[in-house]
Amino acid sequence: MGRGRRHRGRSHRNQSEESRENARKPLKSDAPFDSTIQNRTWSNLDFEEYYKEQRIVKAEEWDSFIEILRKPLPAAFRVNSNGQFCDEILSMLENDFVKSLQAEAVESGEVEAIKPLPWYPNNLAWHSNFSRKEIRKNQTLERFHEFLKLETEVGNMTRQEAVSMVPLLFLDVHPDHFVLDMCAAPGSKTFQLLEIIHESAEPGSLPNGMVVANDVDYKRSNLLIHQTKRTCTTNLIVSNNEGQHFPNCNSKRALSIDQLLFDRVLCDVPCSGDGTLRKAPDIWRRWNSGSGNGLHSLQVVITMRGLSLLKVGGRMVYSTCSMNPIEDEAVVAQILRRCGCSVELVDVSDKLPELIRRPGLKKWKVHDRGGWYRSYKDVPKVQRDGVLRSMFPSGKSDKDSTTGEIASDESAEEVCDLPLERCVRIVPHDQNTGGFFIAVLHKVSSLPDFQEKRRYTRGRNSSEKTSYEEVSDTVITSQPEENKEEIIVEEEAASDNGLKPKKESTIKEGTVELAKEVPPPVKGKWKGLDPVVFLRDETVIDGIKRFYGINDESFPLNGHLVTRNSDTSTKGNVKRIYYVSRSVKDVLELNLAVGEKIKVASVGLKMFEKQSARECEAGSCSFRITSEGLPVILPYMTKQLLYATMVDFKNLLQHKSIKFTDFVHPQFGQKAAEVAEGYCVVVLVDGTQKDGSEAVKVSSSTIAIGCWKGRASLTVMVTTVDCDQLIQKLAC
Repeated sequence: MGRGRRHRGRSHRNQSEESRENARKPLKSDAPFDSTIQNRTWSNLDFEEYYKEQRIVKAEEWDSFIEILRKPLPAAFRVNSNGQFCDEILSMLENDFVKSLQAEAVESGEVEAIKPLPWYPNNLAWHSNFSRKEIRKNQTLERFHEFLKLETEVGNMTRQEAVSMVPLLFLDVHPDHFVLDMCAAPGSKTFQLLEIIHESAEPGSLPNGMVVANDVDYKRSNLLIHQTKRTCTTNLIVSNNEGQHFPNCNSKRALSIDQLLFDRVLCDVPCSGDGTLRKAPDIWRRWNSGSGNGLHSLQVVITMRGLSLLKVGGRMVYSTCSMNPIEDEAVVAQILRRCGCSVELVDVSDKLPELIRRPGLKKWKVHDRGGWYRSYKDVPKVQRDGVLRSMFPSGKSDKDSTTGEIASDESAEEVCDLPLERCVRIVPHDQNTGGFFIAVLHKVSSLPDFQEKRRYTRGRNSSEKTSYEEVSDTVITSQPEENKEEIIVEEEAASDNGLKPKKESTIKEGTVELAKEVPPPVKGKWKGLDPVVFLRDETVIDGIKRFYGINDESFPLNGHLVTRNSDTSTKGNVKRIYYVSRSVKDVLELNLAVGEKIKVASVGLKMFEKQSARECEAGSCSFRITSEGLPVILPYMTKQLLYATMVDFKNLLQHKSIKFTDFVHPQFGQKAAEVAEGYCVVVLVDGTQKDGSEAVKVSSSTIAIGCWKGRASLTVMVTTVDCDQLIQKLAC
């Protein structure tokens, strides 16, 4: 999410600040439902009056609509299609839990306990008729709860609200696409994006595309980093810029790419979040119409910025978890008016036929502390700093009221002449979900020159500027952000990214000296964020390649390794090394060339980690492969590999450390003794081998674990959670 910089009148500024604060609070929306506050908070007369007046559902549906909003939201989750055990997990759901949970569902009066969402491809998304609290507290559901917890922790599943999964199904992402997720935290949609990109890639290869997941809030960014770590991807950059000021990156240098534009943009903007009432009941107490009004301008400028970063021919999805037309149709209508023929609203009514949806609204009213307004001409001048003309269906002022009185013609109601019926509205009582809004936009040609629009501000007080004018000032001027926001990084994310002030940096790529265009910052451009530095220490890189038998032609390391440590010239100071895909590498080089405009909070995949001095014997490599990096690099390793049968593999997982002489198959113990001391990988072979003494072809889907080969034993270097998960899967 982002924070606008325009000065506004007091009324609008207060509403805006309060609304943005509320928009941040959905971090708590995943908090468990507390039944003790159900009767006290699950109602709001202002909310009911507002949405009855907006007619978002028919009068005869109102009781069903409001009744389901007062019920806890059923849990939903998605199976990672790229996970090692995707088929096994789906089998457990279909053949085990569907049957075992049915008795509990019957007692609760539900028809089905769990079932796949009919509109999500390949039965990968599931809906439970139990709330998150019921799953967590009900003892009869304990096994199912532990299953969900374990699979989520290791990255095989993602718990995500059902309607939140919809936007990306309309985005039409391909494996070679550059995708920008503008307001990405907490990360469930980013995780879904990465699944789609990797799912379509060629087996055993990295996708050509990449994702930039951006969020301005540092706390939410760290949650985003934590969430996306489970994807084990090299194709991701997490950035910390304001969405409405996401920078232009253009360079005249001879680089692989000289301008950063995106094939797809996901614009899931900050919103009032009243579509999440079922999982965030505190919104009932806090809700007021000013929340949506205060966020309208911010939503417009973020969306316009996203469109300016979108390639011609590209697609953007605009979405909110709000049911408010001021945040939904009014924003889309303003975008279409701003962009004219350069952007079109895509009709997706023939997509996902099993998803029940409503068309977008064509008419609505605006509510403020002064009451209801049917058109902008009815708004008194004293209210116009908080009620903007872009909030109305026509977006026009007609004849402004000079007396400051509300027009008396109550029969005049504006109707938008744009094709807003192509928008997607999801209402909770249609399929027992939350509320959601989606609009799919196609960029047909370059955007108009918005500088011309500044003429509308002449003779007007700055506090009375509409969102139309604010967009003109904000979108065109790609202002670099001031270095005044200190990024406070939580402990886990900080350790993973080596955040530490940078002292010096000289970056070269081939024969192009990138540092020449913009002098490298002495301590990094962004306070609290250590800059990304390409690893150029040939001693370190060659040592890794020799020890693990990596061929640079099949899996290039040079130019693809980066670190967040400020001093890369001394081997001892490099603690963690990250691997980035070719697409991410190109973007990083461009970002360095333009002076680090993108605030990179996290990048790539942690591939290597420095071992302690006592672990490193003479001749062994100083860096071990991380658990998350192993699936990516394993197919390209030719050394430090051991092949174990099921019995020896299980014994390792269960006992964690075994002497060479204690393995069931002596040949395996002998092979282990011959491997160089230090980090090695034990690969599980199929049942055709009796003793595991022969090498087999491995891939990214091969089951393998990292181990430490000591003088007389093998020790597993895998977390207890991962060990337990593997033991469970191998027992099936």
